[in-house]
Formats: sequence, C-alpha cells, structure tokens
Amino acid sequence: MKRKTKQAVLCIMDVVMFVLLLLMVVYRREEMRSVSGNQVEVQKLTDTGSETRKIALTFDDGPSPTYTEKLLDGLKERNVKVSFFVMGEKAEENPAIIKRMQEDGHLIGNHTYSHLQLQKGCEDQFLKELQKTSDIIEEITGEGTEYVRPPFGTWEKKFEKQLNMFPVMWTIDPLDWNSNDAAAVTSRVVKKAKENAIILMHDQYKSTVTAALNIVDILQREGFTFVTVDELMFD
Repeated sequence: MKRKTKQAVLCIMDVVMFVLLLLMVVYRREEMRSVSGNQVEVQKLTDTGSETRKIALTFDDGPSPTYTEKLLDGLKERNVKVSFFVMGEKAEENPAIIKRMQEDGHLIGNHTYSHLQLQKGCEDQFLKELQKTSDIIEEITGEGTEYVRPPFGTWEKKFEKQLNMFPVMWTIDPLDWNSNDAAAVTSRVVKKAKENAIILMHDQYKSTVTAALNIVDILQREGFTFVTVDELMFD
C-alpha cells in the first residue's frame, strides 16, 4: 500500500513538472512576441520621427570679408546649404567668396547693388541695380540668378515678369542685426521654427555667425533639414 502511494506521488510530481515546463514554454513564446511587437512599434516611431521637415536659412547684405567665410566653414562642416542674397557692390569687392558660395552648393540671390529700397520715383534705378547685380553675379559664377530679396521687403508684382525673377520674403526675423547676443537670437529662431519656415539673418556680424550655427545644430537634432529657398518654393 505504501509502495502504491509512493508511486502515485511520483506520478503526480511528474505531471506537475510537465505542466510547469509547458507553462514556461508558453510564457517564453508570449514574451518573444511582446519583444518583437515592441521592436515594431519602436521602428514605427523612428520612421515617423525621421520624416523630413524642411526649413531655410537666408542671409542678406553680404558678402562680408570678415564673417561670411567663417559662416561658410561652419556650414560646410555641417553639410548644410543656405541662401545668400548678396549686394552687387560687395560681390564686386569679394568675388572669391561669391565663387565659394557657388562651389559649396548654396543659392546666390540678388539684394540690389547698394541696398536700395523700392520707393516711388526710384523704380528705374531699382531695376537698374537689380540688373547690375545679376550681371556681376553671372560674371563671377557663370550663372544668372532668378531670386531676389528686395530690401525691406518692398516689391512690385509686375517686376516678376519683367525681370523673370522671383521675390523671396521671410517668415522668421530674429532681428540679428540689432543684437550682439547670439543666445537671444538663437532662442528667437528656435522658438518659432516650423516646417517650410524661411529665416532672415545677415552675415555681417560675429554674433549672427555664432547664432546661425547654433540654430543649425539645434534644429537638426529636432529633425529639421536645411534647404535652399528654391526647394521650399517649387518642390
């Protein structure tokens, strides 16, 4: 009788062990499925986060013999392309910088010859300055320019067909020309940054160069891709 009882106990223990092993196998399979599912979800989040958000940096009033090349160095290190709206008189004085802008893949636009604002009574002079600047750019680069940043944003729609040029305005103006506080300029831009924004800056100041490169570093980490203005206007 004792022998039968012992055998029954052993049999029950075997069954229990078998059930435990079976439960462990099932649990392990479910755990693997969960891990796999989480990996898929992480991949989905990564894919969503990697969607391109384009934004454009633009610089007026240059080139500066002191600061523009420092800006170009920083942009090249970061593999970033921007748009420069140059003044004809400064392009004449710094043709090597204009040539480097072209070689580095930046867009070169027209900002009149002497920063002339379009006003009543000076339309002819304004058009002449635009044409003169386009000629200077073409002489240096071998290419004309189709894009203009009118000083102070003053423009006449009729000039577009007359000159075959497209005006480029802006959506973010951090007033970098009025501040030597690079951190403050950076903050103003970063707070307002959004997809397809066009940032207005001026490559005439040390603080602007510092701020611009800080802006690039911060916004690239946030998933923005910097492009030239033509990509925003026509892509």
